[in-house]
Amino acid sequence: MPSLISSLATALLLASGICAIPQGPSGAESGIVSAVSAASVSTAGVAVSQATTASPSSSNAASGISACNNSPLLCDRAYNNVTHMGAHDSSFLRDASTSDSLAGNQYFNATVALDAGIRLLQAQVHDANGTLQLCHTSCTLLDAGPLQDWLAKIKFWMDNNPNEVVTILLVNSDNKLVSDYAAVFEGSGISTYGYQLSNGSSASNTWPTLGDMITSNKRLVTFIASIDYSPTYPYLLSEFDHVFETAYNVLSLSGFNCTLDRPSGQGSAGDAISAGLMPLMNHFADSLLLQGVQIPDETDIDITNSPDTSTTGNLGLHADTCVKQWGVKPTFILVDFFDHGPAIDTADRLNGITATGRKSVSGESKGNTSGAGENHSPMGMNVALIAFVVFALAMV
Repeated sequence: MPSLISSLATALLLASGICAIPQGPSGAESGIVSAVSAASVSTAGVAVSQATTASPSSSNAASGISACNNSPLLCDRAYNNVTHMGAHDSSFLRDASTSDSLAGNQYFNATVALDAGIRLLQAQVHDANGTLQLCHTSCTLLDAGPLQDWLAKIKFWMDNNPNEVVTILLVNSDNKLVSDYAAVFEGSGISTYGYQLSNGSSASNTWPTLGDMITSNKRLVTFIASIDYSPTYPYLLSEFDHVFETAYNVLSLSGFNCTLDRPSGQGSAGDAISAGLMPLMNHFADSLLLQGVQIPDETDIDITNSPDTSTTGNLGLHADTCVKQWGVKPTFILVDFFDHGPAIDTADRLNGITATGRKSVSGESKGNTSGAGENHSPMGMNVALIAFVVFALAMV
């Protein structure tokens, strides 16, 4: 084992922040994914239909909606028959605001991601002295500020982009009550957009079309892991009542698969789909900085996020593999460093669209991207880094 001094020196030269497991409690289980009966899968994996139905909808063209989520073809598509591309740990940046922290999962903040076509924003939430705070594993490692402030910036973006349906997925790291989350959603004003299922406590095969959600202005879907659903706050949904995930703790490009990881109550992906749960395909890899300390894998990101289907680790290949095994396309995909690939190309292919109205971040400097997800106090983070590495090495 390297000496404590040399390990600390290496870590400090490489980074201003590190992380442990990024996603939340694991519910991994083994088993083979069951295929389900659905529409046939095209060889290109394009525009696969879900084995679900949309609620009745009038033509959204008559409502004056020219495009929904950057395409007119999506207006009459049910929410659960669209692949929503997502930014994993979207509030935790690797940019000038964090001194290029190795704990950061994205180069650009949440509102830049939304401009670029990302429609799912995932983040971790911790209790910091009574405040719901966006923190990466620990608030002493990487602190992106209060959840309410982040939500307010997303709400401002939605105010100015009225034809967009957005999904938020939050990891409830400290098991706070749904009422605690409701307070910050209402405080930010974003709750006004909250979509409510008729029965939010159970999975449904029937979701409205994007156009219907936009017309009603109820176009924010929020899932929170590890909460109990409350009809008092029907726009806050318990994630695993509606969504199942593939494995997230992947340490090699050969580690991506389509096996159900959680919730543990479902035996397989096929069982979950039959029960009406929507598939979330985690597609991001970590690498080991020190024994027991993992960081987002930036080195292989151009392979990981590639829409290609020929190389192990490609996002396009992983998506097509899951489509073939499940019989349906993933409803949600989460990636790190979304601008690489670009990852959105795979979602566009699955949705069978050519998108319009997006702002490209290709070639932009990641710099200090002000707005949602801006991080704080890099000097304080360096102190925390030393303490964390000392602790991590002491546990080896």
